[in-house]
Amino acid sequence: MVWGLDEGSRVRFSSGENYLVFRPTYADLIPHLPRAAQVIYPKDTGPLLIWGDVYPGATVIEGGVGAGALTIALLRAVGPHGRVISYEIREDFAAAARKNVAAFFGEAPGWTLKLRDLYEGFDESEVDRLFLDLPEPGRALQTAARALRPGGVFVAYVPTALQLKDTIEALQASHDFAEIDSFETLMRHWQVKGMSVRPVHRMVAHSAFIIVARRLAASVVATPTNENPAAAPVTEASVAAALEVTPARDADASMGDSSDEVIGELNDDMIDRERGGD
Repeated sequence: MVWGLDEGSRVRFSSGENYLVFRPTYADLIPHLPRAAQVIYPKDTGPLLIWGDVYPGATVIEGGVGAGALTIALLRAVGPHGRVISYEIREDFAAAARKNVAAFFGEAPGWTLKLRDLYEGFDESEVDRLFLDLPEPGRALQTAARALRPGGVFVAYVPTALQLKDTIEALQASHDFAEIDSFETLMRHWQVKGMSVRPVHRMVAHSAFIIVARRLAASVVATPTNENPAAAPVTEASVAAALEVTPARDADASMGDSSDEVIGELNDDMIDRERGGD
């Protein structure tokens, strides 16, 4: 132990080695957090908090607490006036999370840890944000919808492509969620030594997928993505109808454009509309 020194000090041990004195940051701490389960690493924690839009004073449900890595980040993000309610089914994970939060965050009066199966439902309603780190988030969508307020943000964290597919399809089939998005983060460190500037040989690549969606109001029914009229196929009949109501198209056609060329143009137009007119 080093006592009486300011952070950033340099100390020399009797072995002759020099050390710098710093308190560990969150990114330093989490990879070495005592745990029995895989933690959510810092490269994903930042995007989870930002895309999950966690803010000071928010009420957040966390489903699956693990070792408490995300719990600590959520408590820091919601601040002293926010609340984090964590659900965990395993007593050993819950005990590890309690110990880690106490040791590495401190007193957390805004944190409640419940030992129960969240698939049976949440006690809370009208919460602002909801995070699920579970094998099957799609199974919990109905209970998640009942807990989230309209406009609330749903976030799931899953490691495999099959889990990604199942969760996205469950969200698409639900009438409670919209604005569905999914992504992963890749992190690569760089080495800068004189004229040698290159990426390091190892990188932190895939760890998990992050899935984000928004809770719809009860009066709104989401339109299934496969019913989007903009995605309808272009046929000879639809081309003829478009030509009848678009004089400019008639003029172009009279100048020798073939129906195949017109179909191609209409397809391009529809792709542009789907992309928002880019």
